[in-house]
Amino acid sequence: MSRALVIKATAGADDPERCNQAFTVAAAAVASGVDVSLWLTGEASWLAVPGRAAEFSLPHAAPLNDLLDAILAAGRVTVCTQCAARRDLTEADLIKGARIAGAPTFVEEATTPGTQALVY
Repeated sequence: MSRALVIKATAGADDPERCNQAFTVAAAAVASGVDVSLWLTGEASWLAVPGRAAEFSLPHAAPLNDLLDAILAAGRVTVCTQCAARRDLTEADLIKGARIAGAPTFVEEATTPGTQALVY
């Protein structure tokens, strides 16, 4: 059975180290051939808007936009429905390849046999 990883990023620029950890782990997992689904919630939702990941900066960390590109190349990026609504974001506002989905989809992904879920 193949393994999958669902990662929920709950922080953005408000907590850059925690945010970067989620993206770094997701990109490393994608590079290792793991099926990855990265969920952006709370302030992390903004990072699915074009240009926002490029503005993110953390010393001694890979550029967030590079990590995001790597994740999008072989994984999935989802913005929480309620988080998007609170920020007046629609799928038209997001980077190519990102989607908006809600808790039922998150639960379905996170509880699939062989899946590990992490929250940052």
